[in-house]
Amino acid sequence: MASSSQFPGPTDTARQFATTHWSVVLTAGAGSSPDAQAALETLCRTYWYPLYAYVRRQGRSPEDAQDLTQAFFERLLEKKSLHEVDQRKGKFRSFLLASLNHFLADQWDHAHRQKRGGGLTFISLDEQKPEERYRLEPPDDLDAQKNFERRWALTLLEQVLARLEAEHTAADKTGRFQALQVFRLGEKSSVTYAVVAARLGTSEGAVKVAVHRLRRRYGELFRAEIANTVASSEEVDEEIRHLRAVLSS
Repeated sequence: MASSSQFPGPTDTARQFATTHWSVVLTAGAGSSPDAQAALETLCRTYWYPLYAYVRRQGRSPEDAQDLTQAFFERLLEKKSLHEVDQRKGKFRSFLLASLNHFLADQWDHAHRQKRGGGLTFISLDEQKPEERYRLEPPDDLDAQKNFERRWALTLLEQVLARLEAEHTAADKTGRFQALQVFRLGEKSSVTYAVVAARLGTSEGAVKVAVHRLRRRYGELFRAEIANTVASSEEVDEEIRHLRAVLSS
């Protein structure tokens, strides 16, 4: 993961924070407004996979995990369920996992189980092929909660990278992005600036400048995505430290 020096400072984060998703849900009276409802749904669609993997990690079959994930989000997004959302819930990650555990403990699935695909329309899991994705998970000895946090962190990074790539695509710079992203995290690479410069038809100095800008933008998007999932701007750095620790463990 990129170093903290590559992220914008607290002033930048505070300035952006007024429009972030989780804070919108919290400050709009527990999701009573259309904006809060839309923000919550967007967050749920972005971070559904860590919960699917969490349920699978607890020994549920692929079919049961799909049913449970769908049913959980369906119930969560019903307005009558959103009264549980309040400032005390803090991070969206923590709220979501606590809500899922409560859902499973209630054995709601046994009382309301529908056949797979039986009217649950939150997200098309068949299109996402979650089980194929789950089978690609590397083997480890992490428990379900630690695995959830690791998968959450990786999903966040995937989201940031997708946003960064989309920005370059919109600017008709897809090839440039593909060439430069090998340097994105500042890690050692067999590819040199000179090689990329020749590939792009530019100078080595220009590549260095472009890489610096790419890393800076990646850091900005990373902070912005973190801000989408915490209740206040003060929690951004704390969450960054936590997710770094999760990925390094």
